[in-house]
Amino acid sequence: MTPAAGSRILAFGHYQPSQVITNDDLSKVIDTNDAWIRDRVGIAQRRVAGAETVADMAIAAAGKALAASGLTASDIDTVVVATCSSIDRCPNVATRVAAKLGINAPAAYDLNTACSGFCYGLASADHAIRAGAARNALVIGAEKLSDVTDWTDRTTAVLFGDGAGAAVVTAVAEGEQPGIGPVVWGSAPEKGDVLKIEGWRPYIVQEGQAVFRWATTAIAPYAQAALDRAGVQGKDIAAFVAHQANTRIIDGIVKRLDLPNAIVLKDLVESGNTSAASIPLALSKAIERREIPSGAPVLLFGFGGGLTYAGQVIHCP
Repeated sequence: MTPAAGSRILAFGHYQPSQVITNDDLSKVIDTNDAWIRDRVGIAQRRVAGAETVADMAIAAAGKALAASGLTASDIDTVVVATCSSIDRCPNVATRVAAKLGINAPAAYDLNTACSGFCYGLASADHAIRAGAARNALVIGAEKLSDVTDWTDRTTAVLFGDGAGAAVVTAVAEGEQPGIGPVVWGSAPEKGDVLKIEGWRPYIVQEGQAVFRWATTAIAPYAQAALDRAGVQGKDIAAFVAHQANTRIIDGIVKRLDLPNAIVLKDLVESGNTSAASIPLALSKAIERREIPSGAPVLLFGFGGGLTYAGQVIHCP
């Protein structure tokens, strides 16, 4: 393979399990209520997988994206899965996706930067294509956070859900403008302890106020840097897709950015916080509803455990 000038996204796909848990359902087992949850985080319901695994959901989302892309399994040479909740460590999720979809001998790896994982995966695929190490990639964010949620903890049980989102990324043709802009990524590892999933029988532990303060103060300058690196002005952005953690966090970031014409996706209202799946899940659903025109610039920005962050401007397929 020869290096390419850049890459673009051909299609998105998503998957959510069928079981819905509402705020009223949670109020029957923990000390909470619908009004408190909506006011604090903006979530009304979340989807929870039963017997389905992270790999099952990743396969479903990836299959949908592949079918919409116009490519076949034989065209894919790289599979990247972002997840922090896969219980199985080996074989990794990426090889299970490849095996199920009939993708032959791809580079296949999982990465874990928690909620920023999809943006990290997208950048990694873009870099591989630019270097000539890949031509067509599947990038997937998939999480089964219900496996690591303490359903008796009122501070975290209200937050999380399960699901997957995927994108098919391809090299641009000679003379074609790239559809994925330069990534702005990094971390604040000195604050990493504020959100943890540790041990052999782990539960998510989060210092919510510390995460909130960091996200609402630190993220906007990095998001602006992603716009600057892409050479795009805020007024040209058609949609902003942040990690779907909390509506107040998203609103806080938006207030510090100049995005006058952007729709701001808030899929967490019906999906909860799905970590690495949240950005592709929200964006895939918005594209399916025809809310974002094809070719329109969209700002993505993920942030979360670690504390890691990553974002870039893409052009909607």
